[in-house]
Amino acid sequence: MLFNSFEYLLFLPTVFILYWFVFKKNLKLQNAFLLVISYFFYGLWDWRFLSLIIFSSIVDFYCGKAIDSASKQSSKKTWLTISMLVNLGFLGVFKYYNFFAKEFAEACSSFGFQVDALTLDIILPVGISFYTFQTMSYTIDVYREKLKPSKDIIAFFAFVSFFPQLVAGPIERATNLLPQFYTKRNFDYKKAVDGLRQILWGLFKKIVVADNCAEVVNHIFENQADINASGLFVGAIFFAFQIYGDFSGYSDIAIGTSRLFGFNLMQNFAFPYFSRDIAEFWRRWHISLSTWFRDYVYIPLGGSRGGTWMKIRNTFIIFLVSGFWHGSNWTFLIWGLLNAIYFLPIMLLNRNRINTDTVAQGKYIFSIKEFFQISITFFLTIIAWIFFRATSVTEAVQYIGSMFNASLFQFPNADIKPFLYILILITIEWFQREKQHGLVLDHIKIAPIRWAIYAFIFCLILFFGAKSESFIYFQF
Repeated sequence: MLFNSFEYLLFLPTVFILYWFVFKKNLKLQNAFLLVISYFFYGLWDWRFLSLIIFSSIVDFYCGKAIDSASKQSSKKTWLTISMLVNLGFLGVFKYYNFFAKEFAEACSSFGFQVDALTLDIILPVGISFYTFQTMSYTIDVYREKLKPSKDIIAFFAFVSFFPQLVAGPIERATNLLPQFYTKRNFDYKKAVDGLRQILWGLFKKIVVADNCAEVVNHIFENQADINASGLFVGAIFFAFQIYGDFSGYSDIAIGTSRLFGFNLMQNFAFPYFSRDIAEFWRRWHISLSTWFRDYVYIPLGGSRGGTWMKIRNTFIIFLVSGFWHGSNWTFLIWGLLNAIYFLPIMLLNRNRINTDTVAQGKYIFSIKEFFQISITFFLTIIAWIFFRATSVTEAVQYIGSMFNASLFQFPNADIKPFLYILILITIEWFQREKQHGLVLDHIKIAPIRWAIYAFIFCLILFFGAKSESFIYFQF
């Protein structure tokens, strides 16, 4: 079931009414209800893959208890290893096995040995990269004694499968989300209203910005030989906003929906295209994944505490792993490698923490210096995004090579209509960049103005929304 579907339009208010009016008085019933409707929500894609979520939940629930009760450190490590092997095993089989099988066969053929790739005829379960990382963080935190193991199996299963963020994040930490399933939740009108506003903003980013950009991007990437250089630049820019509107739009809808049910999820995007360097960009883009890799991979490797070579090694590891997390294709690894190369000089010059505030904080306009910093960061980002979008490294290299010729100064031979929607997006987000999302309008005291803005966004969705597209990150 898609957030941008008619089915969800019926599903959400139905669940909301039952949750608050039928199950309100009993916390355990509320959690059980959330568990059931989360399984129903996920099962509409393919009910067979519910077995993976259930099995992963069972393993991690009992591994967490075993880690806590074990008297020896070696026993704790054993149970943690079991949890990691199960979750990474799921990813290995469903997401990476065919990739490695094909690469192994090709490597053998390059040495003169003919080997048939033994691939599996399987599809990638929706959201597997998200919920496996979420459950792994639980057992790791129990092992590190940052969290006591759950004694409530229903609450734990509901935490793993919580439907708003199940298939595309945010990747919640058990330390934040799981305790919210133990605590009685009371309806908060202000929180619910803000949730609805964030859902509206997420739908605008997805349906108006991302889906309109997608139509042009698909045409340009499929016909790049016939597109001039300026048109290819348009395609690269549009894809940058397509993936931002698509993914951050999903996060906004997930966070807003959660607030309707009394839950607080972490912010997953913080206006990343206003970043002044790559380090700031990665603090603002897919925050739940970036901080996951920081806390569970980068810091355990030594982080920035070691010598120069250790810092370089850890930087490349973290970005390459991040690229590979997104998919079993060399294009994602190159995308990760490019971001590591972008990040490296900033880190070596010890300038990766200089832009921790909001750009032009407290001002209406950026400085000339900030303009150039944002522009350079955005340019580097869209070059990397081309590898993310392309189906092969060769296609990406050819695309980039064709962007720089004399036709760069011609008018783009591509549809540029989505620029209008992008302009609306970045204008609203610029003035809202110190808020949690684009429609936090409490500072506007005149109610008719606020409602006029909401109505404007709603009309854009209603009249200028493109053909409904699936969310990009469902494939990861």
